[in-house]
Amino acid sequence: MNCTVCPSSGADRHRAQGIATRLGLPFAKRLTEVTTSVVLVIDVERSWLQRVSEPVLGPVTVDFTSSAMLHRRRAGHNEPIGRAVGVRADRCPTVFDATAGLGRDAFVLADLGCRITLCEQMTPVAHLLEEAVSLAKMSTLQKVQMAAGRMTVTCADSTTSDASGYDVIYLDPMFPERSKTAAVKKDLATLQALRSDSEQDIDATALLAWAKEQSVPRIVVKRPVKATVVGSARPSHSIIGKTIRYDVFIQ
Repeated sequence: MNCTVCPSSGADRHRAQGIATRLGLPFAKRLTEVTTSVVLVIDVERSWLQRVSEPVLGPVTVDFTSSAMLHRRRAGHNEPIGRAVGVRADRCPTVFDATAGLGRDAFVLADLGCRITLCEQMTPVAHLLEEAVSLAKMSTLQKVQMAAGRMTVTCADSTTSDASGYDVIYLDPMFPERSKTAAVKKDLATLQALRSDSEQDIDATALLAWAKEQSVPRIVVKRPVKATVVGSARPSHSIIGKTIRYDVFIQ
């Protein structure tokens, strides 16, 4: 993993060192000692990822109480993702998010009432997710607390996991062409820089093949609206938004 744990200027160095040990990542006392491309910065209450190799980028955080996430909460019931996974007034499916990433879609689904497991292979990102869920459980907003209570984070390679028993497997492979915004480019560039030269992104076709082997009635694949379908099989149907399409496979 192309990442080092480092305390921020005001953080407890012992706390940062303990997190590095738990995650199995190298530790540096200060940024000037870091030799990896990305740093997991540990502050007193929060952590963030920062790309320190060229091009140097701003911090990447996970915060389910941010203004952007609260805006998505207010619009959540109108989001196509809810229809794609099968949320109805009388039904909130259980979801295995096999490509959790920064957890934004997972939080929307949890806010809609779904119980969701966020599976993330990269340990620094899983740490950010666990921290964000814990902080959201202490939010002053009851609905945020309730949504966080429906979220479980696991650090694993989804293709070696057993997702049988869930109602839905949700797949969102990282496709850089999906958005041109600077924020999304920064997030994607930082997450991709976490991987060493020997590590490769899981192929979307392989992910879908794994999902189809699971005893799960529905698979949802998130795609750019004009992108080709993953794999050779046609989806049962698609839910199409302005820029995003959700291909739904019923098994």
